[in-house]
Amino acid sequence: MVTSRWVRTAHADAWQVLGVRATRSLPGVRLMATGLAHAQWNDGDIDDPALVDIDAVRDWYDDLGVPWGLRLPADAPWPHGRKILTKRLMGLTPAAYAAPTVPPRVTIRQATTADFEAYLHVDSTAFEDDPALQRPWLELLLCHPKATVAVAEVDGAIVASGQIVMSDDQAGPAAYVGGIAVLPDARRRGIGAAITGWLVERGFDSGAALAHLHPDTDHAAAIYQRLGFTEVEGFDVYLPIS
Repeated sequence: MVTSRWVRTAHADAWQVLGVRATRSLPGVRLMATGLAHAQWNDGDIDDPALVDIDAVRDWYDDLGVPWGLRLPADAPWPHGRKILTKRLMGLTPAAYAAPTVPPRVTIRQATTADFEAYLHVDSTAFEDDPALQRPWLELLLCHPKATVAVAEVDGAIVASGQIVMSDDQAGPAAYVGGIAVLPDARRRGIGAAITGWLVERGFDSGAALAHLHPDTDHAAAIYQRLGFTEVEGFDVYLPIS
């Protein structure tokens, strides 16, 4: 059975994997840093807010010289920062997975370094982000040994992308599905579901007992539900008070 604790723990495990600059466990919280100059990529995952020494957390990030944020179970009391958003979470076990149909003329494959500029274009366009901001993050994902980036092509042109990050820590073997991006002209054709399915299958084939993700919209959540994902309680994201 998919539970919120299992999915949140797997999410924290995945971000520990992505902590290429540094990671550390403190009472009630696990910290990570990619070293990139934006708070969303240097985060702590809080399991028990009552145990967290916020000064120790602040000192650790100050020593690294990076901006940072914290993720807490949704609606948990937290007086040490400013809540900026709530993230939804969904989880899927192999037994519940319902494979999508790949649309005609669509090919899905693992990305290579030669695909990077197209990958950057799709991701930044789909999410309306600054390509200069996204570039170092996507470079990290494309080169990370525990990450797999996929691209979807229509007649040889890359129109969608996404990735999984494999972890095997406190939640057991899991696959974190993220960055499902489809160019506007290619939407509403089943490509997002198809590339999500390709990544989920890659994760399960690699031994994951859980696939997990966070939908950004109701439309995305409905697509993932059709693949068998179950929504669970999410988490709140806080930034520190200066």
